[in-house]
Amino acid sequence: LVTVKKIEAQHLPEVNEAFAKALGIKDASVEALRADIKKNLEREVKFRVLARNKAAVMDALVSVSELDVPNSLVQGEAERMVGQAREDLKKRGVKDAEKAEIPADIFKPQAERRVRLGLVVAELVRANNLQAKPAQLQSHIEELSQSYEKPAEVMRWYLSDRERMAEVEAVVVENNVTDFVLSTAKVNDKSLPFDELMAAGN
Repeated sequence: LVTVKKIEAQHLPEVNEAFAKALGIKDASVEALRADIKKNLEREVKFRVLARNKAAVMDALVSVSELDVPNSLVQGEAERMVGQAREDLKKRGVKDAEKAEIPADIFKPQAERRVRLGLVVAELVRANNLQAKPAQLQSHIEELSQSYEKPAEVMRWYLSDRERMAEVEAVVVENNVTDFVLSTAKVNDKSLPFDELMAAGN
């Protein structure tokens, strides 16, 4: 026997100044809330479009590459990926994860792709001066920080750690390579509905 004691339905909050204030909008007005939402959506769209373009460019670079990839580099990358897999198992709470039998061969195709892409990108960067400039690093960190409640603290968090800055530098270099390839290659523009763009990254 099941007794229904209460039926609840989802209610959307009224978009007013109280709602804006509850979300932490400094200027607690409906106009400020809408402006903040618009800014966040535009930033998200920019990142999603860049991610799609970057993935397409990297796939294209791998497909046209005719490099002879050194097996030693592929093997080294595959073994590094084994280490990453064990570390991931450890974080998931798997007992004796560091001793897990994970054959490096299962990572060979992905490792070869990574090595091939790395060599191609490195040559493009060298030949076309696509290294990350200090101003680009600063701009990228500022843009990342804007989606947080305290941007200044997030910026300090990035700038205070070499590993985090190295990750930012790698992203900026990839962006430079993507922009360079798109500016020199024949490209086809494609219109994409907002919902499809947002779903693509999930």
